[in-house]
Amino acid sequence: MQQLSGQDAMFLHAEIDGLPQHIGGVSIYDQSTAPEGKVRFKQILKMLERRLHLSPIFRRKLAFVPGGLGRPYWVEDGDFDLEYHVRHIALPKPGDWRQLCILAARIHAVPLRRDKPMWEMYVIEGLNNVEGYPSNCFALLLKVHHCAMDGATGTQFMNIVHDLTPETKDPGDAPAWIVERPSKARMLGRAYLDAWRKPGKALGFIRGSIPAALRIRKGSKEGSLHSIEDKVATRFQGKISRHRVVGAKKFDFEQVRAIKNTCPGATINDTMLTIVAGAMRRYLQDKGEMPDESLVTGCPIDVRSAEEKAAGGNMVGFMNVSMRTEITDPVQQLAAIHEESKNAKTYAEALGPRFAVDLTDVLPGNVLSLAVRTASATGLSEASVMFNTIVTNVPGAPFQLYLCGAALIDAISLGPLLPNVGLFQIVYSSVQNKKGSIVLSFTACRDMMPDPEFYSSCLKASFDELYAATVGKTKPSRPRKKSKAR
Repeated sequence: MQQLSGQDAMFLHAEIDGLPQHIGGVSIYDQSTAPEGKVRFKQILKMLERRLHLSPIFRRKLAFVPGGLGRPYWVEDGDFDLEYHVRHIALPKPGDWRQLCILAARIHAVPLRRDKPMWEMYVIEGLNNVEGYPSNCFALLLKVHHCAMDGATGTQFMNIVHDLTPETKDPGDAPAWIVERPSKARMLGRAYLDAWRKPGKALGFIRGSIPAALRIRKGSKEGSLHSIEDKVATRFQGKISRHRVVGAKKFDFEQVRAIKNTCPGATINDTMLTIVAGAMRRYLQDKGEMPDESLVTGCPIDVRSAEEKAAGGNMVGFMNVSMRTEITDPVQQLAAIHEESKNAKTYAEALGPRFAVDLTDVLPGNVLSLAVRTASATGLSEASVMFNTIVTNVPGAPFQLYLCGAALIDAISLGPLLPNVGLFQIVYSSVQNKKGSIVLSFTACRDMMPDPEFYSSCLKASFDELYAATVGKTKPSRPRKKSKAR
């Protein structure tokens, strides 16, 4: 038995009606590289069965403390059934990109069952008319609850099911699988001891926070630190519906790097934030809803130490970054976002990179749950706005990957929505066919974004404008209005 950390449990408490808290993605494969040019569903099942022992995520489920008196535990599922978790479906004809996004959004909107290991995998065939993809490709959609892993551990998890060559390697015999039945008495006993330790932990957290508070106060007085005080609500703030839309836009890594190199000290992440800022400004301007104040994004950051890289679960900090959407010149906006990112990093370092992790370890679960429900019910009150969107960076493998011999040729990421934040965006960098790319994927509430294809075109237009203004080799395109999402 392994108890969930405070941050892992937070994602369980954050899961309320209409807000499933799982992450995932859609990977697309070319079967022509596989033996005989085809991958069969039974091959994928066999490969997964041989690798179940390589990650605890596959076969463990939650065991809850009676009365909710403590954080849940991970225990091995003695009734584990691989074929329940891995499903075989197909797109309806003609099998185009829009249909794939609609299907992914519908699957992603459904919560995972809590009495089973908290993951599902869908093998999707019928991708016969997706522009730029071979006709014999298929997709793999993965859902894993956020309490089991974050983006960093998700990359490690995906590496388990892939190979570096078209040959599917056998990992060897698995060790004996031991199923431990959870004891309610034992869990209650631990909860009792934890309750006695909680005040001491809270006091230690407060003592540890004092130096951080002094650093922030000093930096604010000296002008080296500033927090983002004024935050404005947009259509992406408010009550989240049960329905989702997803979409993505791919960019050439070398072109993004060329943009980055035109601004001294800027990073790839600064460049992608500038693209997002330009896209959100275009989208909101089209609706007649662009505020005069700058939009703000929340950016998760991995706070694992070198020794913790192999650990599962979540170890995530957070920083707020102003996207400077009041600046219309893309060159000036990139420079301003770079400065805002530096300030946000400095502020996060002064606060302490593990502040969010330590805070969730001392807060009782019922307090976290109440906070989530309160935030979800606050509507469009600007006092309740933490940020307008979330943009997270998930690095993919820097080399070609294969699934049962099929080459990975593309991927989009799927994220969870949070109370009052109806747009989640993921920057995913990877290498396919020896060519680097960056895919900017987004998950949104369908009521807040009824036209995801239009937002995709806003991302493209924002990139084109930024590239033309910096590198100067392309002309900006105009976003195209699309019909509403079904």
